[in-house]
Amino acid sequence: MTPDDMAALHARCFTAPPPWSAQAFASLQDTPGSFTLGDARGFVVGRALAGEAEVLTLAIAPEYRRQGLARAVMEGFHETARGTGAEFAFLEVAQGNIAATQLYLSLGYTQVGQRRGYFKMPDRPALDALVLRKPLSQPG
Repeated sequence: MTPDDMAALHARCFTAPPPWSAQAFASLQDTPGSFTLGDARGFVVGRALAGEAEVLTLAIAPEYRRQGLARAVMEGFHETARGTGAEFAFLEVAQGNIAATQLYLSLGYTQVGQRRGYFKMPDRPALDALVLRKPLSQPG
């Protein structure tokens, strides 16, 4: 997928936190340790450094949700992260994003923290983020 394709899908998936631009995706693709998995239906962008892997964003087109695609993409993320030598994966999810939180918990993530006001919003109060972590020795 091109950065433009990724930004278009991201805009269909997110209003809070705000969607990312094509420039942001292009910049990430040039960052050492970063990787993208998926296709036009959905993707995950991650980064692996110093024994940890971070999920930077996960976007699944609305018409493909609840079909197992997010789980499959995340399992690919875990496999790729293990291949880099990462021992743990972590991510931040908006506190009110129940569907995503349930997915991550079902994949073996546990809450290890909370970041107050982490997701900045242009026209309303910032959203808190839950910090989730998973040992990559666990399946999924």
